[in-house]
Amino acid sequence: MANPAAAAAPEQSAKAKKYPYYIEKPLEEGRVKQFLDIFAAILRHSNYKPLLDIYSRVVTRCARCAGGCQIYQATGDPEDIPCYRSNLLLGVYRRHFTLGGWLRGRILGDPGLQESTIDEMLDAFYHCTGCRRCNLECPMGLDHGLVMRLARNILSEMGIVPKALLVSVREQLQGKTANTSAIPAPAMMDTCEFLEEELADLTGQKIHFPIDREDVEYVFFPAVSDYLLEPDTLMGNAAVLYAAGDQDNWTIGTKYFDGINYGLFYNDAILGRIVEKEIAEVRRLRGKKILIGECGHASRSAKAFVPTFNGGEAIPVVSIQEYTFNALEQGKITLDPNAVTETVTYHDPCNLARSGWIVEQPRKILKSFVKNFVEMEPHGAENYCCGGGGGTVSLDEVHDYRMKVVGKIKAEQMRATGAEIIVAPCANCKKQLKELVDYYKIPATVVGLHDLILRAIRFPEKNGAATSEETYEAGEIKENSPVSV
Repeated sequence: MANPAAAAAPEQSAKAKKYPYYIEKPLEEGRVKQFLDIFAAILRHSNYKPLLDIYSRVVTRCARCAGGCQIYQATGDPEDIPCYRSNLLLGVYRRHFTLGGWLRGRILGDPGLQESTIDEMLDAFYHCTGCRRCNLECPMGLDHGLVMRLARNILSEMGIVPKALLVSVREQLQGKTANTSAIPAPAMMDTCEFLEEELADLTGQKIHFPIDREDVEYVFFPAVSDYLLEPDTLMGNAAVLYAAGDQDNWTIGTKYFDGINYGLFYNDAILGRIVEKEIAEVRRLRGKKILIGECGHASRSAKAFVPTFNGGEAIPVVSIQEYTFNALEQGKITLDPNAVTETVTYHDPCNLARSGWIVEQPRKILKSFVKNFVEMEPHGAENYCCGGGGGTVSLDEVHDYRMKVVGKIKAEQMRATGAEIIVAPCANCKKQLKELVDYYKIPATVVGLHDLILRAIRFPEKNGAATSEETYEAGEIKENSPVSV
C-alpha cells in the first residue's frame, strides 16, 4: 500500500487552537503529516496493527460503554462516550492504513485526517483517565484504555505531551537525580534517617531503612514523592517489613529509587526505559524481587512489563499490599483490633483493582483491625476512578475539570459512606482524593493503607520494646505523632 502520509489530503493552513494543558513547544504547522508518519512507524515496529484491524472492523457505536464512564455520567456529552473517543483514532486507521480506506479516499475523495481532528484528539484523550471501567461494558471486548494510550503515544512523539509529565520524566531519565521529584540520593538517605528516628520515638523499635544492601530478597521502589509527602506510609512499610522478620532482607538503592512510571500513561518507549532502570538497579544489588510501594500505576507498570523489558526473564514483582497481606495470613505480623475505632472506607486504585489483581487483600487487612469498615458502592473491579488517573492528577491546569467533572462521582461516593477515614493505597489517588475532600468539604481524612497499619501494628515483646498498645491509647494519637491522620 502506498505511503499513507503521502496519500493524505493537502495540509490545511494550520491554526491550532489553544492547547488544554501546558506543553513546551506547541506545534502550529505540519501536524497531519507528522501524525500519519508517526502512526505508520508505530504500526511497523509494534504489535498494534492486528488489534487495530479487529477494532476497526467491529461496530463501535453501540455506546454501551457510556454506562460505565464517569465522565459521560457527569457531562451527558456524546463526545465523552468512550467509543466516540476511540473512533477518532480508529477512523484515522481505517482511512489511512486499510485497503478500504485507501479506496474510499480515491473513489469518494475522502480527505482523511484533518487538523480539526487532531485538535479534538488532544482534548479527548487527556479528558480520559484510562481507568478502563468502560471495558467492563463493551460487548465487543474493545479496550478503550489501550486505544487512548496509543493515541497519546502518537501525540507525544509529535511533542504534544503535558509539560508536567514531560519535565518529570526528563529528570527521571536524563537528570542528575534520576527521579521524577528530583530528590538527590543524599536527601533521600537523610529522610530515611529522620524516619528511623521518628519510628524509634513512636514504637521503641530500631527499625531501619536499609540502603544499598546487596543479595537481599526485596529491592524497594515506592512512588518517590512519598519521600516528600507521605512519611507515614513509608514508616508503615518499614514497620511491617521489620515486624515480619525481613528487616535485613530488603533495601533501597541509591542509583535508582523511583517507582513512578509516567510512560504507562503516554509513551511505550518511555515506559520501557523506566522499567529498564528498575531492572538495572535490582541487578546491581543482586536482589531477587521488586517490591513496589503504595502506588497503583507503579505496581501495574512493573508487574506487567518487567518480563517484557528483561529479555523474557521475569523478576518477581510484589506489591507492598500483597506482602503485608501474606505476612498477616502467615501470622508474621499482628494488628491491634482496637487500634482504629473511626469509620473507615477503602478506595480501589484502578491500576490495582480493575483486573481483579488486588481487591480483597487490603480489605482483609483493614477488617482485621478496623472496627467499623464500610464500602463504597460500587467497589472492587467496578470501582470509580479517583478522577486523577492517567497522569492527569499532575496537571494543575486541569484542576477544575478534575474536581467538577471527573471526580464528581467519586466525591459523592466518599460522602455517601459517612467514613471519617478514606484509605487509598496510591500516591496519585491520595493527591486527587485529598483535593476532592477539600473541594467538596467532605468531613474525612485521606490516608495510605500503611499509615493506618502503623497505628495498629504490634511488635514482638521479646525485644523489650514498646507494643503498639503502649505507644497508643486506643484510637488516639500522641501529640506531634508522625502518624497523624
